[in-house]
Amino acid sequence: MTRRGRVLLVTGAASGLGWALSRLAHARGDFVVLADRDAAALETRRAALYDERAEYVVGDVTVEADRAAMLAAATRRFGGLDVLVNNAGITHRSPARLTEAAVIRRVMDVDYHAPVALTLAALPELRARGGSIVAISSMAGWMPVPGRAGYGAAKAALTQYFEVLRLELAPLGVHVLLAHPSFLDTPIEQHALGADGAPAPHRRSTIGAVRSAEHEATRILAALDARRATVRSDPLPAFAALLWRVAPGWYRRAIARRFADEL
Repeated sequence: MTRRGRVLLVTGAASGLGWALSRLAHARGDFVVLADRDAAALETRRAALYDERAEYVVGDVTVEADRAAMLAAATRRFGGLDVLVNNAGITHRSPARLTEAAVIRRVMDVDYHAPVALTLAALPELRARGGSIVAISSMAGWMPVPGRAGYGAAKAALTQYFEVLRLELAPLGVHVLLAHPSFLDTPIEQHALGADGAPAPHRRSTIGAVRSAEHEATRILAALDARRATVRSDPLPAFAALLWRVAPGWYRRAIARRFADEL
């Protein structure tokens, strides 16, 4: 399988990291199925990127019929699927003790259960073509981040699932890439849920540089080309994750100060 001319299915493709991945992959010659639940935003992207190498599917990754339609679009339009990019996601910014259970369930459904289900449905095709699975996790899945208990739990579960899946699929020729971005300038944070499911009322706290979606997308596609296991994280968040493991007391005190607004 060559770098150019692969067929990618990207979820959450109408904005942020998903749009950057779709646009950059298309620009270098790949075929891209852009899937998103936001029909209006997806239509805007269609106007910006529409030719024989782009297909658009309106659908919700948490709905089984919609997941099937996304995979069917890749087969119908391009004859199959080489790369599944599990990018669609949501987050929340709210203290765990105040966050309604329904908010946690929604985050877990979108960020964990849906990508697992879509991956299982795509596996026969990916195995037949020696393809790749990309899972967009987060640094929040490595270390506790105040105000994001549900998001961190979902990303930790996602990371463990795809790490195990990687071990099991390697002998079958299927490549698994895990990306752990820190803080990106994307709509996922602008649309973060609050404790009751309404938009979060306060600005987010961050660690290290806030990167653009294009910056992260470029790194992910390079790692995909090289069939690497992970995408390297920025130094400061990576150091924070290391600090959590070797000196958790220091980490707790530092993160509580940095993210005081979240509490």
